[in-house]
Amino acid sequence: MEVDCETPTKGEEEEKRKPIVVILVGAPGSGKSTFCNHVMRVSTRPWVRVCQDTIGNGKAGTKTQCLMSAASALKAGKSVFIDRCNLDREQRLDFVNIGGPQVDVHAVVLDLPAKLCVSRSVKRTGHEGNLQGGKAAAVVNRMLQKKELPKLSEGFARIMLCQNESDVQVAINMYNALGPLDTLPSGYFGQKNPAANIQLGIMKFLKKVDGPSRAGSDANVPQDSIANRISKENDRLPEGPDNGSASLGHAVNNVTDGEELEMGSPGGTVSSCNVPTLAFPSISTADFQFNIEKASDIIVEKVEEFVKKLGDARLVLVDLSHKSKILTLVRIKATQKNIDSSKFHTFVGDITRLSSEGGLRCNVIANAANWRLKPGGGGVNASIFSAAGAALETATKERAVSLTPGKAVIVPLPSTSPLFSREGVTHVIHVLGPNMNPQRPNCLSNDYIKGCEILREAYSSIFESFASIVRTPKNLSMESYEKQVSGLSDSQNHFEISPMDQFLNSELKFKREGVHESGGNKKWKPLQDELGSNSRNSKNRENNPNSEKNGGSMTKSWGFWAQALYRIAMFPERHKNDVIEISDDVVVLNDLYPKAQKHLVVMARAEDLDCLADVREEHLQLLRTMNTMGLKWAEKFLSEHETLVFRLGYHTAPSMRQLHLHVISQDFDSVHLKNKRHWNSFNSPFFRDSIDVIEEVVKHGKATLKDDDRFLSMELRCHRCRSAHPNIPRLKTHISKCRAPFPAVLLQPGHLVCARTSDGLVQ
Repeated sequence: MEVDCETPTKGEEEEKRKPIVVILVGAPGSGKSTFCNHVMRVSTRPWVRVCQDTIGNGKAGTKTQCLMSAASALKAGKSVFIDRCNLDREQRLDFVNIGGPQVDVHAVVLDLPAKLCVSRSVKRTGHEGNLQGGKAAAVVNRMLQKKELPKLSEGFARIMLCQNESDVQVAINMYNALGPLDTLPSGYFGQKNPAANIQLGIMKFLKKVDGPSRAGSDANVPQDSIANRISKENDRLPEGPDNGSASLGHAVNNVTDGEELEMGSPGGTVSSCNVPTLAFPSISTADFQFNIEKASDIIVEKVEEFVKKLGDARLVLVDLSHKSKILTLVRIKATQKNIDSSKFHTFVGDITRLSSEGGLRCNVIANAANWRLKPGGGGVNASIFSAAGAALETATKERAVSLTPGKAVIVPLPSTSPLFSREGVTHVIHVLGPNMNPQRPNCLSNDYIKGCEILREAYSSIFESFASIVRTPKNLSMESYEKQVSGLSDSQNHFEISPMDQFLNSELKFKREGVHESGGNKKWKPLQDELGSNSRNSKNRENNPNSEKNGGSMTKSWGFWAQALYRIAMFPERHKNDVIEISDDVVVLNDLYPKAQKHLVVMARAEDLDCLADVREEHLQLLRTMNTMGLKWAEKFLSEHETLVFRLGYHTAPSMRQLHLHVISQDFDSVHLKNKRHWNSFNSPFFRDSIDVIEEVVKHGKATLKDDDRFLSMELRCHRCRSAHPNIPRLKTHISKCRAPFPAVLLQPGHLVCARTSDGLVQ
């Protein structure tokens, strides 16, 4: 057996891994438990949640018990969430010191409005600590008045302050993406307001007591000239005792704030909008020596024009230095124009690390390219080509070989690029601006009439390119968009997710969160090269206008990524390394992201049979063949693992084209089973037993379909005893021990396949 010497062994990885203790700080109702559950469901890093409300065998325990549990998890090499209120320094102290120098200690402060915390606490039911109903308001009010915001001097390596739900989502996304060996930059992240140490309690809100009014506070302040304000701001450096190591990135979400700081400073704030975002540099003002004053006017002019056309999307001007004059000029002029700060703001940081080090999620970045569209030179162009790797240069050559000033070219970023996998960037827009540097080609010799015309055209080209990506995300196919969404499972995509929703959720997709029906894995790359357009379906729609009335799936437009199974079914000989059995009627392959110990799919080798909606009486023999093949493989697995139990069935509305039968063991022991949709797609009426489908086609000529989104959002219940559980980790713990009989409906003949009947099962 060959071993890749460059790949670390499991032991070496564990040795390099540095556990993290995340101390959640927040009042009841601030969302601490929800935060943990979101991260534990998605993250590949092993996490343990220590909650004092349940530490004592499901009941409230003590701080000492929490410390012991956390220490045990750290010893096992796992990272830990401390799910307590931790609102004062004394409560946090022991947890900060629990791991010593071998552990990174973070604080995530959920400093949400008191009204929101109380509203959640009062309305919730079944709370683990029984803090709900009328008594919750008084408890939250009392706790908030004793709150002490954490400081780096307490011993924290990192503090992230979340003051609204968008900030919380940014923090969740950041920890979701944290792999077993990854680290986060140190420092204080978030806007720290010294005057907000104690929020107004809910009782004061109910009495409508307002804080000090700021109305008119600036009325008598003389307005400085822009030049003076730039001078003052560029002379001011971040200060403060809590300023940790200088981390990249500072978003100015409110362009009236009058500050341009690094995110590692006390005043830093992480941009938190989860919307399609274009990050772009100032074009031509560095190496091409374009006048900064004129350039800032053009940026603001074009931003003002385009923010009205982009809907919910946003634009972010990025520069590496907090002393950037162009950022300050643009920010001040944008303020004067009253440009919506949720649609446009400035950001200090490395444009190639905005997500991983700055918390700013950007789907698209613009590059100030050279006319040859080559790597090299300096500044932004060299940085982007270097960060994106050879994949960007190759993809660029396929699109264009050169650029003329003012023009732009869109390059979908291959999933093999580090910018895609690490930062979630799906596209790079190359643009060439006007040149005023006599040492560079095409110098305009200070002809600013022509230069301003070209620069306006350059920004228009960037923003129009971004608009085309946002408005028609289907154009993200081939090497980028299709690979993002290809990681989704049947159970995630059954409900026709809109292209825009898929685009907005791409930060999870580049982590390959999904299950088998995927073209994003390297193993499946040859499949994508073969996939063509859905011309057959288009033709059928033209020839059969009544197809929708007939209940078939011909009216469904199967995306590029959704046709991988179809190609395997039609041309299995090309995929011999992936399929495990081929016959005249069916093809069998293992699920790429199994949801149980044993999980495979049996695909029909028939045209015009995309899903259950297409099944008719003439397909009965094929359904029986698929069922027989599924039983054959289930029995093969049982001969090797006789304690397993299998179920055969179809998803009511799969996202992948080509009818396929799931053969899945009922242990559901898999790291790929991560969320409620995964579970309910196999344990709700959304999953139709093969034997029932055959019977319905015999009786009615077609299958009864129950395509209801509510099935996938049902509460989590054990598939044996039907007990309810709050999250996937708790459910998995339960089902690993549950030995209750299966529900009566599954004990009917033909529904479960097993080697023995000690549990009362029917073979």
